Amino acid sequence: MSANVAEMERRRAAARMGGGQKRIDAQHAKGKLTARERLKVLLDEGSFEEVDMYVEHNCVDFGMPDNRVPGDGVVTGSGTINGRLVFVFSQDFTVFGGAVSERHAMKICKIMDMAMKVGAPVIGLNDSGGARIQEGVASLGGYAEIFQRNVLASGVVPQLSLIMGPCAGGAVYSPAMTDFIFMVKDSSYMFVTGPDVVKTVTNEVVTQEELGGAITHSTKTSVADLALENDIEALLTAREFFDFLPLSNKEEAPERPNADPWDRLENSLDTVIPASATQPYDMKEVIRKTLDEGDFFEIQPGHAGNIICGFGRIEGKTVGVVANQPLVLAGVLDINSSKKAARFVRFCDAFNIPILTFVDVPGFLPGTSQEHNGIIKHGAKLLFAYAEATVPKITIITRKAYGGAYDVMASKHLRGDLNYAWPTAEIAVMGAKGAVEIIFRGLSGEEQAEKTKEYEDRFANPFVAASKGFIDEVIHPHSTRRRIALGLRKLRNKALENPWKKHDNIPL
Repeated sequence: MSANVAEMERRRAAARMGGGQKRIDAQHAKGKLTARERLKVLLDEGSFEEVDMYVEHNCVDFGMPDNRVPGDGVVTGSGTINGRLVFVFSQDFTVFGGAVSERHAMKICKIMDMAMKVGAPVIGLNDSGGARIQEGVASLGGYAEIFQRNVLASGVVPQLSLIMGPCAGGAVYSPAMTDFIFMVKDSSYMFVTGPDVVKTVTNEVVTQEELGGAITHSTKTSVADLALENDIEALLTAREFFDFLPLSNKEEAPERPNADPWDRLENSLDTVIPASATQPYDMKEVIRKTLDEGDFFEIQPGHAGNIICGFGRIEGKTVGVVANQPLVLAGVLDINSSKKAARFVRFCDAFNIPILTFVDVPGFLPGTSQEHNGIIKHGAKLLFAYAEATVPKITIITRKAYGGAYDVMASKHLRGDLNYAWPTAEIAVMGAKGAVEIIFRGLSGEEQAEKTKEYEDRFANPFVAASKGFIDEVIHPHSTRRRIALGLRKLRNKALENPWKKHDNIPL
């Protein structure tokens, strides 16, 4: 017995050392934590329970039988974040550069299968040089096994990827299929083909950071949701973010006690809309003053800033927020903002998170660039996402809601449950000046001004839409939080099902 215990401790010690002290020091020299250090920061103290610590690779080629490390380059198991169960894997760059082997992939698949069985989220900490070349197609098969589980878990349990080092080649497709991706600036990158291949094929000279770094993916490509400064910030942000999410699609999101009264009146909202219809204001101010304690976790803040997406709470319960941002491109909808918001709405719907929509939208962005790049199809994604969503949907029109963009932004016609408007709301096909130029041609300047005023008097208010039942109530801005809280209470037991289908065919 004592001999076996001693052997167990020896093997445990070997697994904990990963690739050895020299490689651990090299990891630290790059400003990066090791796989196990990351899990200590991410999870509640003492909660991590490891599985498959002793697993080794089964490769028999290229001298690999003489080079085995317990754990095979990935630490897997489960733990808790603020007392709630989560399954995790953390790739260990000190062991074979975190390269994925058949057994390495098997370990990841095992914890993903367990997460699906019990209904708990999966968080993956990615830090890998790619497929283990010595194993050839076996390592590629391992990747595909992980991909298959990403797809099956999608919409069943939340999946979060933290890119904390290299993630290249086929490896990028697993994080890409998860719900959210956080990256670390200057130490993580994602690309299908690296700078050397790019230079060979296209003759472009580009650095790893420019090609697939955290800034690139959180601003230009929208692959990543956040770019964090370092490992510690990324892990602590993941802990904060986790608290907004339900454990699975069968569970409710967690409820956080707070001292913010549900019926708090926010008088400053009565003056937030500028006197001029063309003057911008910050929609984030409206959002923060409506949510519990001003707490708002924004997703993709650096990409498509003309629309805001993120999570907050009302009466302690998670809500998803989508809002046009007048400070950026006047809050217009374009290709990037439509894709960004559509994916967010679909996530909220999959996990039963109510959606609050704040509307101030002048329409879709015109131009050949938008049309030739498919604004029709991409704009339809957001329309489709809102229309298929069965979760509680509450919409507040603060100022403009023009044209097709009015329809798209969670209108009553797309099964909006409660659609409110501030007295400053304008709901029309287009702005008064443009409408008059189309309806009345050849007018003098004075006549045009007169007709413009007539159009404004008729449509520059929410009452025409309210008279048709398209708006449920015109509300005081200061009562917005109270109205939303009451609405969510009413909608708590909402039951709505779409017609049976294998799956829909959203215009991808």
